[in-house]
Amino acid sequence: MIQLNLEAMDKNVVAIATTFLFFCGIIHLHYEGGDIQMKIIKRDGTIVAYNPEKIRIAIQKANNEVSRKEKASKEQIEEIIKYIEELDKARILVEDIQDIIEEKLMSIEKFKLAKKYITYRYTRELVRKANTTDQSIKELIEGESEYWNNENSNKNAKVVTTQRDYLAGITSTDITRRFLLADDIVKAHDAGIIHFHDADYFAQNALHNCDLIDLEDMLQNGTNINGVMIEKPHKFLTAMTIATQIITAVTSSQYGGATVTMTHLAPFVRDSYNRYLKKYQDRNLSKEQCEKFAKEDLKKEIKDGVQTFQYQINSMTTTNGQSPFLSVCFYLGETDEYKEELAMIIEEMLEQRIQGMKNEKGVYITPAFPKLLYVLEEDNIREGSKYWYLTELAAKCTAKRMVPDYISEKKMLEYKIDKNGNGNCYPCMGCRSFLTPYVDPKTNKPKYYGRFNQGVVTINLVDVALSSGKDMDKFWNIYEERLELCHRALQARHQRLSKATSDVAPILWQHGALARLKKGESIHDLLHGGYSTISLGYAGLYECVKYMTGNSHTDNGVGKEFGLKVMQKLNDKCKEWKEAENIDYSVYGTPIESTTYKFAKCLKDRFGVIEGITDRDYITNSYHVPVFEEIDAFEKLKLESEFQRLSPGGAISYIETPNLQNNIESVLQVIKFIYDNIMYAELNTKSDYCQKCGFDGEILIDDNLEWYCPNCGNRDHDTLNVARRTCGYIGSNFWNRGRTQEIKERVLHMDNKDYEE
Repeated sequence: MIQLNLEAMDKNVVAIATTFLFFCGIIHLHYEGGDIQMKIIKRDGTIVAYNPEKIRIAIQKANNEVSRKEKASKEQIEEIIKYIEELDKARILVEDIQDIIEEKLMSIEKFKLAKKYITYRYTRELVRKANTTDQSIKELIEGESEYWNNENSNKNAKVVTTQRDYLAGITSTDITRRFLLADDIVKAHDAGIIHFHDADYFAQNALHNCDLIDLEDMLQNGTNINGVMIEKPHKFLTAMTIATQIITAVTSSQYGGATVTMTHLAPFVRDSYNRYLKKYQDRNLSKEQCEKFAKEDLKKEIKDGVQTFQYQINSMTTTNGQSPFLSVCFYLGETDEYKEELAMIIEEMLEQRIQGMKNEKGVYITPAFPKLLYVLEEDNIREGSKYWYLTELAAKCTAKRMVPDYISEKKMLEYKIDKNGNGNCYPCMGCRSFLTPYVDPKTNKPKYYGRFNQGVVTINLVDVALSSGKDMDKFWNIYEERLELCHRALQARHQRLSKATSDVAPILWQHGALARLKKGESIHDLLHGGYSTISLGYAGLYECVKYMTGNSHTDNGVGKEFGLKVMQKLNDKCKEWKEAENIDYSVYGTPIESTTYKFAKCLKDRFGVIEGITDRDYITNSYHVPVFEEIDAFEKLKLESEFQRLSPGGAISYIETPNLQNNIESVLQVIKFIYDNIMYAELNTKSDYCQKCGFDGEILIDDNLEWYCPNCGNRDHDTLNVARRTCGYIGSNFWNRGRTQEIKERVLHMDNKDYEE
């Protein structure tokens, strides 16, 4: 237990810092002075003034249920109240008061009365638990809640489809809290000690997090959507249309991101070409004419297919009330036979993304989806290499639209070693979650598409540090306890999902997206042996290291050394759990969007405002260099690569840049550096638009954290198109106060000096 001497502390700080600590049983309050009126800590952690009348009323209600002989007299009731007051407590839990009342009634042999009081207390508890969702629902449907309006920057909480998802989520969260999770896990989640992700989907045992969709299996062997058989397509445009239908169906059956690869679409480009070639051959044209016209028709079909794909992904709505959280992989190394066809698809997708998509005013803006993943390899990373032209196009696209993000094949082959001793390169699932290396026991070959992640629980590293009071021994002890708490929470996720059968989501488990199981067959085996992963997330490494050592983890000294030890501990625990349970636990640099604000608020409540640690409305994501720290782009990527390697379950690094549309050479320099130094990284540029005045530039944030157009002063969110990278994905529906402050404080890691001069 932690002991605090309240007499030596500022009383305002005490009131804030002790609420959740005492509520969670983490501290013991000791006060010597007697000049503070006793306060009651309620079940939700709020503090109210002590009121003896509430005790009188509660006992009297129980009195009314027993015979005269069993009633407590007014004098006896006052004696109980006097006893409580003479405890001279500065703070006391409401549960402790109720326990005292029960004990005192028993001590004066009012046994039936004590039983009635216990019944009254239990009934009140049931009433409280049965009514936990009303306020959340009211705030959502009235549209006045900052939380709901900014919970997810890719969701519009005003539209009915999103509200329907949120309403279901409120119910799921309520069920999760009351029935499905242990009380200490719920309390730790509420206090910001850990974060149990996606409780709004946890009530259903059938929902998993994210995955790599096996489009190859589904397109080549056929699939089934809503009871309709979908046979193998015979042309590219049809394949692209079916792919979007598959993606929408799959992402409606889960809650996280999904990734597909264009490699699985490349064979259909050749099918289309052969169809066109035969058409002209049947007209007895010359070989040169047949090939020329067939290529022209094919180019048109690829353009139409890519356009259809983009329109479908951005216009379709999943059961989550949003467009599919989709990433698309461009990896030439995935195929030898269809590499030329794949290159044609990549080129067209980059061209169309550079153009953007029209908003309601008909102006081309940056779409949020799909996210593009471009794999850097020997065939496209050097000037003069065969596919260098695609990398130049990718650089132009990044400068204009913030995507693609870049995966280094070179570094992945170093990091992702399978049991056969071979390196592997493959995309992340959606935003940043990476699978662990896996060899299919049936084929003895690597397998990645068709695999998935079971879910995430995140530890707040800042809270671990502050709870230790800078005592290193305490830090490691508390860290161990908190990790075991996360472990139990992850086990709850796993056990819940393990009850699902293939019938709950046929598109996933029966028709090829993730498996080809029989009807009624359990998915249990897919949760073990490395086929799927489960993620131990972490947040706030910077603040944790800063508090414990006084230095940033970027110092290349004591701070960095301590930070790496903290990261290694996460990996050691995952290895320990994996060996014991045959479940692939994996360390994950959590993309906390709204949770960064929640964690920051909880830290202030628990520990007060500590300069440089809790004085902002956000904490730093994963291992990242804090957004306000001045650091060169290349130095940042190089430093973070060491920490990224210790996040095998997923992480992404980024650099903030100015507008680089006229400085593509700088983008290419960064891309080359990524290839040689870090596995997965992105460039954050600016791409905004004001519908009122037509301003096409960077929409700014004022000191009150309000967005405004620097040209006309427009502050209406409905007429401002703002796109910012928040957690790997691009967000376009604005953010909560904490994330907005984080965006405002981002410093540039490179500039345009050479270009401007």
